[in-house]
Amino acid sequence: MSESQSRYSIVERLTETKLGIIQAKSQLDEEVKIKEQSVEQLKKDLLDWNSEVSQETERTKKQKQREIERAEIVHNNSKERKNAKEKAFDEKLKAIDEALKRIEEISKTSPTINQ
Repeated sequence: MSESQSRYSIVERLTETKLGIIQAKSQLDEEVKIKEQSVEQLKKDLLDWNSEVSQETERTKKQKQREIERAEIVHNNSKERKNAKEKAFDEKLKAIDEALKRIEEISKTSPTINQ
C-alpha cells in the first residue's frame, strides 16, 4: 500500500508541477499579448497625434494666410488713402501757386500806393 501511495503522491506532485508550468506558460502568453496591445495602442496614439498635429498645422496655416490677406487689404487701403490725400494736397498746392502767381501779376501791373 505504501508503494501505491508513494506512486500516487509522485503522480500528484508531477501533475501539480505540470499544471503550474502550464499556468506559467499561459501567463507568459498573456503578458506578451498585453505588451503587444500596448505597442498597438501606442502606434494608434501616434497616428492620432500625427493627424491632430496635421489638422492643427493646417488650421494655423489658414489662419496665418487670412491674417496676411487682411494685412494686405489694410496696406492697400492705406496706399489708396495716401494717394488720394497726396492728390488733394497737390491740388491745394497748385491752387495756392496759381493764387500767388495772380497776386504777383496784379502786383506788377498795379501801382503801389505809398503813404
